[in-house]
Amino acid sequence: MPDAHPPVRGQSEMTFLTIEHLAGIAGVGIVTANLTFAARTRPGPWITIVSRILAIVIALTEPSYWVQQVVRGAWSANSDLPLQLSNAAEFASAAALWWRRPFLVELTYFWGFGAVVQALATPDFREHFPDPAYFRFYVAHGGVLAAAVFLTVGLRITPRPGAPLRVFLATIVFTATVGLADLLTNSNYMYPRQKPAAGSLLNFMGPWPWYIASGLILAIVFLTLLNVPFWLARRGRDARPDRLPTGVRPR
Repeated sequence: MPDAHPPVRGQSEMTFLTIEHLAGIAGVGIVTANLTFAARTRPGPWITIVSRILAIVIALTEPSYWVQQVVRGAWSANSDLPLQLSNAAEFASAAALWWRRPFLVELTYFWGFGAVVQALATPDFREHFPDPAYFRFYVAHGGVLAAAVFLTVGLRITPRPGAPLRVFLATIVFTATVGLADLLTNSNYMYPRQKPAAGSLLNFMGPWPWYIASGLILAIVFLTLLNVPFWLARRGRDARPDRLPTGVRPR
């Protein structure tokens, strides 16, 4: 499920594994770990407050980008619509933090780790620290990952049986919608026409159009692997003696 923001014209691209790249990732990790640990060890009313603050922050990052582009006179339907999978993950995570619905949490978890991790690992944008866009990138993408871990590990709202299939179907619907938008705007959202300039997992999936089919297969693999910890946890719970039917003794 490779994904990243389209690059902005006019500046050099962020270099992989530079100090500014590693610092952004480290910041995301620290915030995620602290939020999750606090939720597990000190639950309370603060969780709702923090969840909704984080939801608002994540939800506003993309509109703030639109405003910036409009003010600069640089907004373009060709590159500035919220049609990357990471954008969908941002809005899903904001909704999941606010309402905590199981399906929204599933979208946040699978899209977050399936698409946003790729965007963070290989950033495909051209602003550098301390440009506001640098912070917006890590707040948006890091916020999705923080929400995914916070909700599933911190608050224990785990994916239900069948979650990979539900998320895969949702991804297909979103991808089809984006494909129509690409045709209408002559764009390359989600990269159906060519691979991202900064490089990604798509580089290892063959030439066009084969990398599209490879991406679908890889999405199924990712979704399955991401579900394994929760599948194992359910099996462990079901096998416990206290989960056996009444009157049946464990051997």
